[in-house]
Amino acid sequence: MLLAFLAIAFAVAGLGVVTTIGAVDGWYARAPHVFWTPPNWAFGAVWTVLYALIAVSGWLVWLRRYQARVNGPLALYVAQLVVNSLWTPVFFGGYPLIGEPALWIAVALIIALDLLVVATIAAFWPVSRVAALLLVPYLLWILYASTLNWGDAALNSLP
Repeated sequence: MLLAFLAIAFAVAGLGVVTTIGAVDGWYARAPHVFWTPPNWAFGAVWTVLYALIAVSGWLVWLRRYQARVNGPLALYVAQLVVNSLWTPVFFGGYPLIGEPALWIAVALIIALDLLVVATIAAFWPVSRVAALLLVPYLLWILYASTLNWGDAALNSLP
């Protein structure tokens, strides 16, 4: 079942890759960014590790399904994965279609993602502290990514 959790997490990652390929060398390369934006290669490296941690975390909670109530925590887990899977297409794919509003929609999505990951960590804690702690690096990265998204939205909205 760990393989299923890994497959789901990396399917979310794959969707992100498909929607960023054209943008990274396209509009995103030409757009202004906040000074704390890391180099493009860092995103893939970090996300690869994070998606593995996300998968293991969910799997650890799923393993406790006979010992603890996991339906609510796993529902939050699925919800954060869904929002995660929406953010990249909206941010990278939406900009060429509708311009700066896509970046602000992405801000709303990533704030929702931040909140869902916090809720997932809190829900995982009584079931598996290890699973909850495995999501902390993910939370820290998306909080950082939230500042990048907000900065890009603000900079690309300037007249």
